[in-house]
Amino acid sequence: MRHNTRRVLVALAATTALILSTVPMVGAEPPNPPQRGVTELQILQYSDWHGQLDPISIFGEGTFGGAAQLSTYFKQDEANNPNTLIITGGDDFGASPPLSSFFNEAPAVLAQNLMGTDVSALGNHNFDKGVSHLQEMVDLAQYTYLGANLFDEDGNLQTDVDGIEPYKIFHFPGIKVAVIGVTNEEAPTLVFPGSFGNIVIGDAAEAAQTTRDDLARKGVDVFILVAHKGLRTTNPPTGELIDLANSVQGFDLILGDHTDVQYSDTINGALVVENRSKGRTYSRISLTVKAGRGGVLTKSVEFIDPVSADVTPDPAVEALLQPFRDQLGPILNTVVGDSTVAIPRADACGNSDGRLCESLVGNVTTDALRVTYDTDFAITNSGGLRASLTCPTSDVATDFCPPFTPPPYPITQGQVLTVLPFGNVVATVAVDGAELKLFLENGVSSMPGANGRFAQVSGLCFTYDIDASPGSRVTGAVRQAADGTCTGDVVDLSAASSYTLAINDFMASGGDGYPVVIDRATTREFMDQVLAVHIEVAGTISPSIEGRITCVGATCPVVNP
Repeated sequence: MRHNTRRVLVALAATTALILSTVPMVGAEPPNPPQRGVTELQILQYSDWHGQLDPISIFGEGTFGGAAQLSTYFKQDEANNPNTLIITGGDDFGASPPLSSFFNEAPAVLAQNLMGTDVSALGNHNFDKGVSHLQEMVDLAQYTYLGANLFDEDGNLQTDVDGIEPYKIFHFPGIKVAVIGVTNEEAPTLVFPGSFGNIVIGDAAEAAQTTRDDLARKGVDVFILVAHKGLRTTNPPTGELIDLANSVQGFDLILGDHTDVQYSDTINGALVVENRSKGRTYSRISLTVKAGRGGVLTKSVEFIDPVSADVTPDPAVEALLQPFRDQLGPILNTVVGDSTVAIPRADACGNSDGRLCESLVGNVTTDALRVTYDTDFAITNSGGLRASLTCPTSDVATDFCPPFTPPPYPITQGQVLTVLPFGNVVATVAVDGAELKLFLENGVSSMPGANGRFAQVSGLCFTYDIDASPGSRVTGAVRQAADGTCTGDVVDLSAASSYTLAINDFMASGGDGYPVVIDRATTREFMDQVLAVHIEVAGTISPSIEGRITCVGATCPVVNP
């Protein structure tokens, strides 16, 4: 049954080319005729979109975005000011829900065409399926992908993917606007090893500054930098985006991405902005520009909550997506089981991405791996868990979930795939206790910063000292007892012991900085199918936070009561 489902989904993906041949394309609008005086330039920025073609339902906040809905919002804004650029900063596809991921991400790119996107930087997830797939997406896009810090091994601007440019210049009444794009330097470590091919990521600040200075000699009036970099904290503001803004000069606007944080401030004379991810917010930015090299006179930003129900969805986008929905619906609407409690992506400390503490979705997923392959322990990286496992309580007509009144909370095949969109395979491997400790150490090495490498575990409970040096934080571990409590035998974290471990193939290959064990691991079945069958066998699950991960020290995240 597991293999049959996968074969059907792969077969569906093979029909994408036929569907694409019937999709209408939208060309770029010509620039407005030049005029004297002041130009009001409008920039609409959406961030870290991840192919969120359907509205996203966020518990306690509402339902936002969706490609057809964002398209309407953007068209309304553009009608109010035709001097508009629509910009995103990478990860616009990759780690996407099934409606995009199972058709090779083409629906996300085609939808962005209809949404009016002008440029996108490149993020780590744009490389999830390698450079040949990225080339297909670049060819499909009617907007321009930017990568000023992408080089080949000889230090030349990269040529592995045709159509990626370091910058693009736009002409508006009386002014020239340059948009420069850069990729986060750690991107190759965040995807499957080898996904970047021969592309090397150079220093983002250096590439941005060099490109900006070259363009300044060509009569450019406005400089915009879009980077796949974000904030880690807002009080005080820290993170790669802040570091970048402090390292460059002469930009009018710097747009961030990557970390699902809403932020705006002025740094080094530039307005610096980042949005929430997946269409939860977008920013409406206004730059008042004096023609004739007069420069930017004023800058402002407004964050928009694009409530899905407040607009009429763009019918062109809906028509584009309907054939994909028709094919996936009969399979992904299938309920595989249910839960007595909601199983959010957020962890026990309230981090919405589940990257600071133990999470219910992490517990269920790692339990599925460990139980299915009868290993001692299981570990998975939180960055691979992309959504809530249970269906949203606010019904979204276009998702792969039924309307319901909890409890119980249904879990569909589509929802499982939304949690695990990467197509990862489970890997099992024998490790000694010292190697196991390396896995656990890596899992907490970025704390207190939220990072996708944060480990979710099953079969053991471990304690770490957050104030100790990374690599020397794990102070001990015990097995979980049969009832899930942390009362089992002590786990020997020395080389004298031996255990079996279930992980995913991304981790086994060194992804997120985990030890490379793929050469001696046994690859098993698709991770999403292992989770779906685990739930199907159980019928109804009742996960709880069990204290599998205990932090000690002054800077520990606080577990919600």
